[in-house]
Amino acid sequence: MQDRAGPWAGLVARLGLAAVWLYAGGAKVGDLAGSARAVNAYQLLPFDVAQVIGAMLPFVEVAVGLLLLAGLATRVSAVVSALLLMVFVAGIASAWARGLQIDCGCFGSGGQLAAGESPTYGWEIARDVGFVLLAGYLIVRPDSRFSVDRYLTR
Repeated sequence: MQDRAGPWAGLVARLGLAAVWLYAGGAKVGDLAGSARAVNAYQLLPFDVAQVIGAMLPFVEVAVGLLLLAGLATRVSAVVSALLLMVFVAGIASAWARGLQIDCGCFGSGGQLAAGESPTYGWEIARDVGFVLLAGYLIVRPDSRFSVDRYLTR
C-alpha cells in the first residue's frame, strides 16, 4: 500500500522550507551591505571574502526558495538547503563559543548587537536544526503534491 501522507508531508516540508528561504533572502536582497556586515561579524572569513558571500547569499537563498516553491529539483534544493543550514549552525555555534555578541543576520540586519542586547544563539541553532530536518525529509522523500518534479517524471 502506498504511503498517502508522503506527498502531503513533502508538500508541507517543501513549502515551509521555501517560505524560510524566500523570507530570509528577500529580507536581505534590499540591503546587500547589511548582509555583508552580518557575514563579516562572524569573524571567520577575510573581509573581502565576507563581502562577496554576503552579497551573493540573499540571491542563493531566493533561488533555492523559488525552486522549492515550484517543486523543481527538489532533492538538489534540499541538499543545498541542508548544507547551507549546517554552515549557518556551525557559524552560530562558533560565534557563541568565541563569546561574540552578534545578531545572526539570518533574516536581515545582523552584525554587532547593541549594548545590553543578548544573542539568542541556542534558539537560532535549534531553529536551524529543525530546518535541516525538513531538508533531510525532502532529501529522502522529494516527491510532493503540486510539484513540477512530479509532472516531469510521469
